[in-house]
Amino acid sequence: MRSKYLLSLGLLFAVAENLTMQEGCPVGFKTKKKNCLDEDECSYIPSICGKNTQCFNTVGSYYCRCEAGFSTDIKELVNFTQETRATCKDINECLNADCGVNAQCKNTEGSFYCTCKEGYSNGHENMTFTTGQGVECIDRNECEDPGYCGPNAQCHNIPGDSYCICTPGFTLKTGETNFTGNYLGCESVCVLDPSICGTGECQISKDGYECVCKSGFTNYGLQQSKCAELNCDTFITSESPSFEAFLMAIDDLLSKVTKMDIHTTSKTFHLVESMLKMIGPILSKNQTRSSSAKTEVEFLVERGPSPPQGSFLMSTEGVLFASNWDTATGNEYLGFTTTALLSYKGLEELLLPYFNHIETQKNQTFKINSKVVTVAVSNKDTAQLEKPVNLTFSHLKRGNEEHTCVFWDVDLGAWSTRGCTTVYSSDVETLCSCSHLSSFAVLMALYNIGDVYELQVISRVGLTLSLVCLLVCIITFLSVRSIQSTRTTIHLHLSISLFIAYFIFLVGISRTENPVGCAVVAGILHYFFLASFCWMCLEGVQLFRMVVLVFHTTLRNIHMFGVGYGLPAVIVVVSASVNASGYGTENYCWLKLKDGFIWSFYGPVCVIIIVNVIFFLITIWKLAEKFSTLNPDLDNLRKIKAFVVTAIAQLCVLGIMWVFGCFQFDQNSLAISYIFSVLGSLQGVREEYVKFFSCKHAPLKRKYSEFSSNQSKPQGSGSVQHTGESHI
Repeated sequence: MRSKYLLSLGLLFAVAENLTMQEGCPVGFKTKKKNCLDEDECSYIPSICGKNTQCFNTVGSYYCRCEAGFSTDIKELVNFTQETRATCKDINECLNADCGVNAQCKNTEGSFYCTCKEGYSNGHENMTFTTGQGVECIDRNECEDPGYCGPNAQCHNIPGDSYCICTPGFTLKTGETNFTGNYLGCESVCVLDPSICGTGECQISKDGYECVCKSGFTNYGLQQSKCAELNCDTFITSESPSFEAFLMAIDDLLSKVTKMDIHTTSKTFHLVESMLKMIGPILSKNQTRSSSAKTEVEFLVERGPSPPQGSFLMSTEGVLFASNWDTATGNEYLGFTTTALLSYKGLEELLLPYFNHIETQKNQTFKINSKVVTVAVSNKDTAQLEKPVNLTFSHLKRGNEEHTCVFWDVDLGAWSTRGCTTVYSSDVETLCSCSHLSSFAVLMALYNIGDVYELQVISRVGLTLSLVCLLVCIITFLSVRSIQSTRTTIHLHLSISLFIAYFIFLVGISRTENPVGCAVVAGILHYFFLASFCWMCLEGVQLFRMVVLVFHTTLRNIHMFGVGYGLPAVIVVVSASVNASGYGTENYCWLKLKDGFIWSFYGPVCVIIIVNVIFFLITIWKLAEKFSTLNPDLDNLRKIKAFVVTAIAQLCVLGIMWVFGCFQFDQNSLAISYIFSVLGSLQGVREEYVKFFSCKHAPLKRKYSEFSSNQSKPQGSGSVQHTGESHI
């Protein structure tokens, strides 16, 4: 019993000693053989730091850090422990990764990779890459695969994609016009629609298909029209119902459409030309004229055993056509020769502006400025004439703009100058010479004076100088306390408004890629330019009060801010509410000229300029009276010099030069545009020169100050001290 007691007592001492040793080791250490050793927290399983982390053991402690591609959910925390309860989350590297043009970024857990967009390839077997490897994604030409579109189809490659179109004479069962690769669906139109030619035989040709009519049937020269029984009595005279029906059909077409696309335009011109060739031979008279609501046509017919010789003239309203009978007849004479000239009324308003080919070459925009005409003759081969034909077009809008002779190119699907030259052009008409026959018109070149390089240089250099000078003015007005007054307050806010307006103009006037942002820039410019004019108006009011009223010339700040900043805000808000789409144009972030919206700016400007001119004239008149009383011996030359300097200073400050901006609407105003650009862009510079010249006339300023002070004495000296600015 005693031995058991001693054994239990020994175990109790051992446990107590072990507990004593453990309590003696600090946190982060553990007891081993009666020694305190560092505990490696990073050896715990699972990891003490959590998922997607790295554990770093230190003496007596540890710290955690997120693996590459991960970050803590606690902002700006890099190292942490279990006590912070931080976790590591994936970083979306694609938010800042630049994979390059035509590439896209794909985020993965802890990393990311780049891959080319669909339709592009980097030329390597491994389609993925990372930034900094110099990999470029280039367009993959799917059309290099001969079987990509299948038989009876043509492949068209475009950047990043491609599409297939059935060759002429073939189409898709679905009726769609194009499709993507590996779709074997182009079938002959003759098979899909056996009745397409009526009683005729449908045959595939290089131009698509044509209907071959049997004996006694005809499609009247329209190869893709159904064959019908030939009735020679259908077109006996121009008064026949079918001829009139033809003109009525054109009228009906032009009356119903608001705009004509490429397909409709090409089909219309082709149909009209074919019908004119068909109608001419069956007319009984040598000359036939007819008109309708939308057309005017003239036919000439010559019959005989031998081809006609010599030249001929034809005309419709606004168009004169001159050629010779050899050109109209061609190499094959069938016993008659016909020629027809058809002029469309108002068609120029319906045709969409398909001038891209010409604009690319000449960097201009165009507008149709003549009647559109179609010319047709018996000659079947008019693609390249031995002798050119001449057409004289009267201009719809008279002016000295450049005019270009064009024809409708069916292959191009647009107006083209190929084979047509402009012999001469005046303000009323243009003479065109063309080596083929088709549908013709005259285009008027429209100029964008904002694209003149010299004007851009003048504006940018001048505006930069103005910003520097205006900044100097702003710092001076704010820092020099001795010049603080009503006038300097006006000058300060005038300079601030001009500085903001010119800065926004310089950096944002041409940023039209974002329509919403462009509209915002236009609205800001509208507001601060109006604010500048309002502060200019306050300048005129203050000068008037100083010179004419002499006393009580101080304007309250609340009134000045209401006019200088409040009035422009009201105008801009009302303008934006009435016509929000009026802000931002295709070329510049400014107000649109359409529907007179520009007058939401020029209207208030004109009113302010008129008011300032009135104040200016009254001020000059009063100055003349006061200068005459300053010193009776003051010579006339000195008076005139003082008046001129004062007048120039006022005119520059009051912004009269903006009148030139009202006349920048066409090519003929280029000189005015130069004047406006120079005066407008150097307004801040002119402010500095006004100060300079004002200093040069210090004696004059001193005398006028003395004059004002002396005149003020009967009212008390306090009035002079109150204004502090009774001099010019």
